[in-house]
Amino acid sequence: MARIIVVTSGKGGVGKTTSSAAIGLGLALKGHKVVLIDFDIGLRNLDLIMGCERRVVYDFVNVINGEATLNQALIKDKRVSSLSILPASQTRDKDALNKENVGKVLAELGESYDFIVCDSPAGIEAGAMMALYYADEAVVTTNPEVSSVRDSDRILGMLASRSRRAELGLEPIKEHLLLTRYSPKRVEEGEMLSVEDVEDILSIPLLGVIPESQAVLKASNAGEPVILDTESDAGQAYQDVIERLLGETVDFRFLQAEKKGIFSRLFGG
Repeated sequence: MARIIVVTSGKGGVGKTTSSAAIGLGLALKGHKVVLIDFDIGLRNLDLIMGCERRVVYDFVNVINGEATLNQALIKDKRVSSLSILPASQTRDKDALNKENVGKVLAELGESYDFIVCDSPAGIEAGAMMALYYADEAVVTTNPEVSSVRDSDRILGMLASRSRRAELGLEPIKEHLLLTRYSPKRVEEGEMLSVEDVEDILSIPLLGVIPESQAVLKASNAGEPVILDTESDAGQAYQDVIERLLGETVDFRFLQAEKKGIFSRLFGG
């Protein structure tokens, strides 16, 4: 039985798609069979970050409407053979998705894959509700700012009340906190909430802290998930996230501002 993980947030632009790509590829690199699904109907971006946008022929909505089979729509990642991507449609309405048809697609994928990673649109509209409905686990992605954290709190309410597990009275969705674009220096200067501040507000287990990094933008523009950049802080932080998702205990890194040495302080380095 596949583990269905939704990567979600209350606010746009917090790094959900970047995180979905990194998590999907990271799990596949660990030897698991993984499928990444883009639920952002109309705004498709996951294929760009995965570097497969030119290979999209059929999409999620084509499969739901019976215009293509899953086998026709799934795109095999060129880097890791155990990873596939199901792209979203750029031309359809988000209302093209419904619980019954999404459930059928997930059930069929669940027969072949270990993990189904759902890249959710932001907010609480129909596409986001479809992405979280069948989830077993949720990676709630937020930036360390008040508006982003507040909107994530609202998503936690939806996870607790609007999912299939909530409807059937099953064990609740397992929630994880992923804090992105974190800058310890800006925290020290009072410009950003600390990890402890965010944990106090949301009260869910911390899965990872991704430092603010130019490597993320560089990787996205290159169509390479940042987890492949093993020299960057962000790439290493996502590797830690994968270890924790797989049950390993890993210390958190990149939480303290880098201390300047005496020569840096003297000469402004």
